[in-house]
Amino acid sequence: MKTVLKTLFNLFCLLCVLPFYCLYRIEALCIKTDQPFQGMSQFFSLFPGLSGNYLRRAFYYLALEKSTLDCCISFGTIFSSANAQIGHNVYIGSRCTLGDVNLGDDVLLGSNVDIINGAKQHYIGDITIPIREQGGEYPKVTIGADTWIGNDAVVMCNIGTKCIIGAGSVVIKDVEDYSIAVGSPAKVIKKRN
Repeated sequence: MKTVLKTLFNLFCLLCVLPFYCLYRIEALCIKTDQPFQGMSQFFSLFPGLSGNYLRRAFYYLALEKSTLDCCISFGTIFSSANAQIGHNVYIGSRCTLGDVNLGDDVLLGSNVDIINGAKQHYIGDITIPIREQGGEYPKVTIGADTWIGNDAVVMCNIGTKCIIGAGSVVIKDVEDYSIAVGSPAKVIKKRN
């Protein structure tokens, strides 16, 4: 019975967000940046409670490159790229900021986790040009399946499968599978196998 009710509520929420998704797609045809998607992401981040979780995942199911209807995307979480991917049974805590990321199945993100697209988003080599005009690189960041990232972590690189990243850690180098990494910058302190 519980599964049937969840399925019906997922369908109801998909119908509720459909007009907003259509508006986003129309805006995206006119504005060739990520601004229409980011605006809708900010809008849906503001709905509290269980109904907010259902509305967010319904919108992202339609709008993201890949998403599922069995994930949890908590209050205040914002995506900056429609190219993001969310696997099955992913939990994203409150007030996270996510860029172009691929979250594998069963990933757990604590609250206030920032996953940004690399450490070279802004070139700084020419002091005669404002930093905002110098360009940068935005590689997709992949978080492997069954990885847990603690509250307030900042992730700029790929993290392997079945890893644990400590709360408050700053990940500036790729982390191999089965690693436990902590600190700023994050260092592997142990393997899980």
